[in-house]
Amino acid sequence: MNLLVTGGCGFIGANFIRLLLDQPDFSGHIINVDCLTYAGNPENLADIEKSAGDRYTFIKADICDRKTMASIFDDHAIDTVCHFAAESHVDRSIVSPDAFIQTNINGTFTLLELCRERKGRLQRFHHISTDEVYGSLGKDGYFHEETPYQPSSPYSASKAASDHLVRAYHTTYGLPATISNCSNNYGPFQFPEKLIPLMICNALEGKRLPVYGDGKNVRDWLYVTDHCRAVWEIIKNGKDGETYNIGGNCEMENIRLVETICDALDQIARPLADNKPRKSLITFVKDRPGHDRRYAIDATKLKEHLGWIPATSIETGIRATIDWYLDHKEWMERVKSGAYRSWIQMQYQ
Repeated sequence: MNLLVTGGCGFIGANFIRLLLDQPDFSGHIINVDCLTYAGNPENLADIEKSAGDRYTFIKADICDRKTMASIFDDHAIDTVCHFAAESHVDRSIVSPDAFIQTNINGTFTLLELCRERKGRLQRFHHISTDEVYGSLGKDGYFHEETPYQPSSPYSASKAASDHLVRAYHTTYGLPATISNCSNNYGPFQFPEKLIPLMICNALEGKRLPVYGDGKNVRDWLYVTDHCRAVWEIIKNGKDGETYNIGGNCEMENIRLVETICDALDQIARPLADNKPRKSLITFVKDRPGHDRRYAIDATKLKEHLGWIPATSIETGIRATIDWYLDHKEWMERVKSGAYRSWIQMQYQ
């Protein structure tokens, strides 16, 4: 397998590459293409570049650059694609949606066209998507693979559009494509603008912990390694044209999640200067526009068809995530300060 991983220097992509290189049933070559925007950090895989030898290649490139991507497809005889690359932060999409349309829609279109032209050797195009395409749930019920799309933000709308493109290319051109829609991921290497790493970083520094609205928005939390295991299972054994929902079976209100992080840090980290509990740092802020109230995924199809279930409880996953950030404070500081951009300039420009 010559596996193209797009966005492999990002949070989930980097964890996927790490997982795959440790899998006994993967003996191929990973070609990681990432254009290294603000959340794409090659430091996430710097040790892999040194240790993986000819099993791993990194190329700095933009998936929207058709000429460059065509060369990569041909030079490396790509036969499998795992497409993580995306602009993914809802708040950023509200302020500046342009990049989301360009990367998430046009970038996906470029990849699909290149795959269509090389369909004879393509074994699988797997597209990573999100549960946010389904919109907001009420108090009851779950997202199923057949749930109608009702995106609320420019981010989720751009992902919905790319999902529809992938399905159309399977139906119209026979492209061997699969899609997965996952719930909220967390774990090592996550950029600290997202909820869990932001709360960990701020709580360690005694800064306020901003929580949108009343804090009762509900998300289903999925440890990133569990997500990566599911993606690999779909690439190996998923059925062409199928969509698989990936969920953590862990619904939690945002405020409760933040309180869980605070309690854990009070137990394992240095206390705040005034010895107050970290819950005292919680600050409710104005809700963001179009904030979906509840997400919850039914992953029964993935369990019944491919035998996957999440293996990491929220308690275990949060503790592992906190431990990782405590052990990687220098990484965290470099990412927050933007200092790693100069390292990228030296290495890859």
